[in-house]
Amino acid sequence: MHNKKFLHGLVLLAAASLLPACSSPASRTVSRKAVPTALGPVKIAPRSDTGTTEAEAGIFSDPAELNGLPVIQEYRIGPDDLLDIRVFRADEFSRKVRVDQGGNISLPMLDVIPVQGLTRIELEQRLEEQLLRYLQAPDVSVFIDQAVVRRVTVSGEVKKSGVFPLEGNLTLSQAVALSEGLNPLADPGRTVLFRRTGRNVRAYHLDLDAIREGSMADPYLQDDDRIVIHRSDSRFWLH
Repeated sequence: MHNKKFLHGLVLLAAASLLPACSSPASRTVSRKAVPTALGPVKIAPRSDTGTTEAEAGIFSDPAELNGLPVIQEYRIGPDDLLDIRVFRADEFSRKVRVDQGGNISLPMLDVIPVQGLTRIELEQRLEEQLLRYLQAPDVSVFIDQAVVRRVTVSGEVKKSGVFPLEGNLTLSQAVALSEGLNPLADPGRTVLFRRTGRNVRAYHLDLDAIREGSMADPYLQDDDRIVIHRSDSRFWLH
């Protein structure tokens, strides 16, 4: 029981590390022998010399979820974005506002409004709901005047950890190349991709060597993805 509580705490820690600083998958089939396929949340488990352990089978989401062509995703609002909010026939509510670091905006006579992670249309609907207190049939249009560049994070046993712009259809191996490749302590088979899906964070165990050989799909990345390359001598390696 104590161990379960400890592992649950580590799940929350991994999820917290993926909160946006401010949200497209590959075409080849996935090698089943190279990756675990069970669905499940993130937790920590030791790795055996024979590959994926039985305990690890419940850690990772199915990498097959990453297959396919990159999809065009509607932009989701994040900190520092500049929004142009226009309310039809209600100039007192119309203005340009910048999203603060907490992901909120403020408008006259309205409460602080959380907007981080919303699409433009979702924000329009939220504002119309709040404006019903003052207007009979509010008609809101939201335009994104300035948007923060989408980005991905690469960390762990790479030569240059950092946050990199997500430009075009960037794949996992290309993102690792942006970090100038692996250092001598890295284990390509201990590559983990963390991806936020709504309020959840999913972890995918991938193998860079298998990707380079073509036996595993090279997944397209999405905004706010995080890639962690672990050491070859790590006893506990998912974090």
